[in-house]
Amino acid sequence: MKTPKVSLEQWATFKAVVDVGSFAMAAEQLNKSQSSISYAIARLNEQLPQPLLQLEGRRAVLTEEGKALYRRASQLLQHAEETEEFAQMLSAGIESEVTLALDNLLDLHAIIPALDQFSAQYPFTRIRILETSLSGTEEALLEKKADIVIGGKVPVGFAGTPVRQARMIAVAHPDHPLLQRSEQECITDWELKSWRQIVLRDSGQRREQDAGWLGSEQRWTVSHFASSLKILRSGLAFAFLPEDWVAEDLREGRLRRLPLAEGTERIIQLYLMLSSKEGAGPATRTLASMLTACLSASR
Repeated sequence: MKTPKVSLEQWATFKAVVDVGSFAMAAEQLNKSQSSISYAIARLNEQLPQPLLQLEGRRAVLTEEGKALYRRASQLLQHAEETEEFAQMLSAGIESEVTLALDNLLDLHAIIPALDQFSAQYPFTRIRILETSLSGTEEALLEKKADIVIGGKVPVGFAGTPVRQARMIAVAHPDHPLLQRSEQECITDWELKSWRQIVLRDSGQRREQDAGWLGSEQRWTVSHFASSLKILRSGLAFAFLPEDWVAEDLREGRLRRLPLAEGTERIIQLYLMLSSKEGAGPATRTLASMLTACLSASR
């Protein structure tokens, strides 16, 4: 790699002169002598193919080349500053990345405010989101694939904070045969087994489960509830989905809730868990706290 001819200090001097408009004011801002500022700009003009600044009276004015390089220099200095801040963050024990495993039962939209708040406080910490389902969520916790896990089961040896409930409801297209009956006539589990159902595939590697399977052989398996919605809107099947996922479709009339017999609705409590409570860094603990507050407020 070639060593840059121009130092960061020279670019900082160049930017200061442009920002304040004169060598004298730049010298005051940078706490340097005016002669050192003049020398730095003269050297900069010599080292580059075209001069970046020219004097008009007492004012330093950008040339066309200077205008283009001013933007680059500003970005370069910003990146250098961010690199130093990132180094300080690492020395303070702040994680460079936090991994969150999110069960498909929870719509990602519900935690966007918390992610935004976290990014404002920890701008240099990356967030990686794993979208999991069924045993895949538990697996992410047990195998420490994620720092924070939000799911419906707390394994033995872990602590979970209740954050939200997922209400699973049965829905179908308004023209589906299951909805062509009187509103007073309820549908039993036995009847549902006769119709094609969309079920969610287990994202875990060790177990194979289907979410919402009632024993019907007419079932289509998908990897995400978003895929379930696309099929449901076509009228080809019914499915049990979290109420949050179908709220808009219900309001807009694209889907309708099936009138099920009493006792067929299912409510799943969701918990927030840390894969290592003692080993969690400050960024992980902060994000966990923000997620808990966000989900608890939106119940």
